[in-house]
Amino acid sequence: MKKLESSLTNMLLVLTGVTVISVALLAYVNELTKTPIAEANAKTLNEALKQVLPEFTNNPVAESDTVFSEKEGKKVVDFILYPAKEGDQWIGTAVQATSIGFAGEIKVLVGFDAEGKIYNYSLLAHAETPGLGSKASDWFKEGGKGSIKGMSPGDAPLAVSKDGGQIDAITASTITTRAFLNAVNAAYAAYKGDDAANATTGATQKVVEPADSISAN
Repeated sequence: MKKLESSLTNMLLVLTGVTVISVALLAYVNELTKTPIAEANAKTLNEALKQVLPEFTNNPVAESDTVFSEKEGKKVVDFILYPAKEGDQWIGTAVQATSIGFAGEIKVLVGFDAEGKIYNYSLLAHAETPGLGSKASDWFKEGGKGSIKGMSPGDAPLAVSKDGGQIDAITASTITTRAFLNAVNAAYAAYKGDDAANATTGATQKVVEPADSISAN
């Protein structure tokens, strides 16, 4: 068999073939994992909703509303609101909100009862320092040093004590605490249908779309 002559053309052909095969394999793997990932995310969200809201009988995810804003010509999700009902009676709403912490974005799901008081919260995602900022997952819960349960940002925006507020900051993580409380305050404004919610995210225009008008992705 004649040995393939080494040349730039042959090298490019080989590289192109490898690239095409790699892209095809990645697409195949992505398709295989897409459904399991979506199912895992849905399970995590549903578990979080059960934690942050009074016991409900409806499907908050199916009845959710998403608040978008226009940023640099792109549609950005600012908040997602999940209403909770017991039978036909509305008993509260969970709001997903984000803020920028010390190391990146903090995503929080905050549950409010029908009176606007904080029922509970779940820290969905963060990039804060392990052992310090990461304490936000428990610090503000009932029994924690900075518990916010039962409080209403409608009475007064939540703030750390060193800023004249009523919340003890996470030890050595004041920036994370401020970011977390900013997200909670913004979530409350969205819960109340207040355009001021956009002040935290820098949004310039608010658009609310019900769940059934949002694509699956």
